[in-house]
This record gives sequence, C-alpha cells and structure tokens, in this order.
Amino acid sequence: MIFLKLGGSLITEKDQPSTARLDLIQRAASEIAAARAVDPGLRLLLGHGSGSFGHFPAKRHNTREGVHSEGQWRGFIDVWQQAAALNHIVMDALAAGGLPALAFPPSAMVTAEDGHVGNWDLAPIRAALNAGLLPVVYGDVAFDSVRGGTILSTEDLFIYLAKALLPQSVLLAGDEEGVYADYPQAPRLIEKITPASYAKIAAGLQGAVAPDVTGGMAGKVQAMLGLVKQIPGCKVHIFSGLVPGNLALALKGEPPGTLISND
Repeated sequence: MIFLKLGGSLITEKDQPSTARLDLIQRAASEIAAARAVDPGLRLLLGHGSGSFGHFPAKRHNTREGVHSEGQWRGFIDVWQQAAALNHIVMDALAAGGLPALAFPPSAMVTAEDGHVGNWDLAPIRAALNAGLLPVVYGDVAFDSVRGGTILSTEDLFIYLAKALLPQSVLLAGDEEGVYADYPQAPRLIEKITPASYAKIAAGLQGAVAPDVTGGMAGKVQAMLGLVKQIPGCKVHIFSGLVPGNLALALKGEPPGTLISND
C-alpha cells in the first residue's frame, strides 16, 4: 500500500491564483500509469494539494480557522469551488493517461472535529482499492463540529487514512528536492528526519513563501512525524516531482529526497 501526494506547489503556479501546471500534471499521470503497468498489483492511493487554487481564497477568508458568518460561509464555498476545479483538471489528466481514477471529495464524505478528521466512512475507498481502481483525495473544505467549517489538507487526510490502510510508504512530491535546513539563508538538504533528530532542525525549517494555510514544509514535516510514530514500519519520502522520472523511481521503491522515519 502506497500513498502518493502531488503537492500543490508541484501541480500549480503557487504565486499565481488558479493557475495549473498542465504539463507537470500530465507527466505525473504518465509516470503513475507506467508504474501500474509494470506492477499491476500496485495498491496506490493518490492525493493532491489545492495549491494556488484553494490557498488564495482560504487565506483571504481565514477558512481553516473557522466558518460562522454569512460572509465566511460564502468564502467556504469559494474555497470548495477552487479545490474542485483543480481536482477536475487532475482527474481529466489521469483519465487521459488511461488510469482508472475515482475522486473522493472530502467535503462530501468527511466531517471534522476542531480542524482534524472526525468521521469518515472508508468503505467506498476500500471497495475502490479492492476493485483495482485508483482512489483520489485532495485538500478541501469540511464541515466541523467545533469550527463550523474548516480546511483539511491532504496530509490531514493521509494521517487518518493511514491508521486504517497501513501504507508501507507515503510519497510527497513537491517542487523542492526535499526538506531544507536553514532555509532560505543557507539551504542544506536534510537526508533523514526522525522524532529524535527533529528538535535540532525544527527552528531552521521553512514555512511557505506563497500562501499556504496548512503550514508549508514545517507543518508537513510535523504531520508526517506524527504519522510514522503511529504506523510501524511506515516511511515518508519528500522529494521533487519536477525532475522527470522521480515519481517512477519513488513508486519503484527508490525515492530520492528526504526520508522521515521513526528510527
């Protein structure tokens, strides 16, 4: 079982609202299709970020922190529309690549509790995997029992799904080679991060240059450290999807970039 995320920084122009990188989305679809052709038994769950589609309106409306007023609910819909628009682009590319992909929009399936996944019936996703299909989830809005409404990142979704589906690896493809220390003054690629080593590097991790309401790289690393603590043997790899062939390598079990593991 592998979880693969196509980051919003990879599939969109992160500093230009609602701008998709169609060539990179199409190439990613081709590399995923090629990996499935080599290994027809590959159990893969795909996620993608919302990038410059979702993050700009989310920051404008402060949606992740809560939704209560009429104006905030209109902002909630704005974020939902943008996230769905990017998902349609991704799904079209996957279909054009011959992949049996099926979207599972969190806004229609997941309820949150104070910014975290609260309830999610995973039977449809399990059925899709058992049928040999490619389930696709993505960063999206969700109704929240405490905040009224919020935003759940792909990492939030992966953390919940991992407890049930027990992936061997979680692959996070973005626009950076991996996780950098001392960014941006004197960036140095970190080869491995563990819970024990995190305290030494935490202060030097970057957030995000472009709008990212889910915490940027620092938030991603913290979330994935929590995941590897909970799932024995699971390893997370953060790497660049800009380099042709990197996705294929990762799906073969030879991922580049930064490794996050429990030991």
